[in-house]
Amino acid sequence: MPVRDAEVTDIEEICALIEEHARFEGNDSVSLDRTEMTKHLFGPDPKAWVLVAEPPEQPGTVAGMAFCSWNFSTWEAQPGIWLDDLYIRPEHRRGGLGRELLSALRARTTGRIEWDMQEGNDRAAAFYAQLGAEPVPGWIRYRWSARS
Repeated sequence: MPVRDAEVTDIEEICALIEEHARFEGNDSVSLDRTEMTKHLFGPDPKAWVLVAEPPEQPGTVAGMAFCSWNFSTWEAQPGIWLDDLYIRPEHRRGGLGRELLSALRARTTGRIEWDMQEGNDRAAAFYAQLGAEPVPGWIRYRWSARS
């Protein structure tokens, strides 16, 4: 199976994928502290979790990831998944790994899976529509950072 739970030995690849994704989206300043990320993902009180995708023809090669945390919908009274980051390295795209990652997430909850998408990403919008995912009308995301 090309999708598996990340292990602590994947931390360098996970951080590299996040940094690559940031550069892909035009943010060249993201540089993650591997020790901090290890604590948040694999410490005694993990705050998030990651699924990694490996192409079947290249076992052991991390081609992409889904970076997630649990959420809860009070209106549905169901736990769900917040997908913070979905990224497949360009050389591994269009091989079904994104679909595999999202299918693996769908199998983990009967609740909803939610994520943000940058405006203007028409290819991603088309991909998500093929899965049956829809934009959430009438809602605007707010962010209150500790730096504010």
